Amino acid sequence: MFSISATDPTVLTMVGKPANTLGEFPVSVALSTSLSQACVANSGAKAGVACFAMSAKDGLTPLDTCLRPFELNQTTPPVGPLNTVSQTFFNSDSTMLITTVKGDPTKNNTGFLSVFPVENNVVSKTETRSSPAGTAVLFGTALLPNSSDLFVTDASFGAATLSLSSANIAITLASTKIADQKATCWAAFSELTGTTFVTDVAVNHLVEIDPASGNIVKNLASTNGNPGLIDLASAGKFVYALSPGNATVGGAVTVFDVSGGKGSEYPFNSRR
Repeated sequence: MFSISATDPTVLTMVGKPANTLGEFPVSVALSTSLSQACVANSGAKAGVACFAMSAKDGLTPLDTCLRPFELNQTTPPVGPLNTVSQTFFNSDSTMLITTVKGDPTKNNTGFLSVFPVENNVVSKTETRSSPAGTAVLFGTALLPNSSDLFVTDASFGAATLSLSSANIAITLASTKIADQKATCWAAFSELTGTTFVTDVAVNHLVEIDPASGNIVKNLASTNGNPGLIDLASAGKFVYALSPGNATVGGAVTVFDVSGGKGSEYPFNSRR
């Protein structure tokens, strides 16, 4: 855990000591400021989730002695990206910890959504798993405001909007098939447009989706030479998308202007 300088955001100072995630291959971190807790998802041979108390003075303090396990029959490092842990996150009111886990359609192994409720300000060890209809390789997520619904990507076809029942079973409300996709993996919701945006590590495009209907609002092909886009974030009138680059093209952040509202995005610039 690090503190960030109030005057220079590039200055990071470690708080406390590094904490053991109880696994071998950590891939995702979820933070809850209301609970003052962080949870880490591990993939690989020891897949599962462990949680920690967060303190500005002491850093991370373990709350678990063992993982909340996912039995994936994997190795460390994992052979993937299929059959691996994707993303862990708290819902908007920190009443549950949710994790997406990718399946492997080639082996008839369906991915699932894992839900651990928060009880007495502690993430429970009691899990509910479900495989939403039509999904297989669940990956990135975006929380939808003023709703308990979830927007998730699925690398096998595109994206879906999910609802959780009172029993924490995921139900597919809308599904989006992206015709030219290869591996749709990351998602972000824009407050300005009221829509979600997804990226593809192997296709250099930004796809805007209406999460309520699943309809594609716009599929913007970028011509800046990036091999594809991975993680992205939405802030105000911009969407920021990271390109990992490859052996011939360097990494970059592409900025898309969405100030015109729904369906208005265009590349603002690309910085390497």
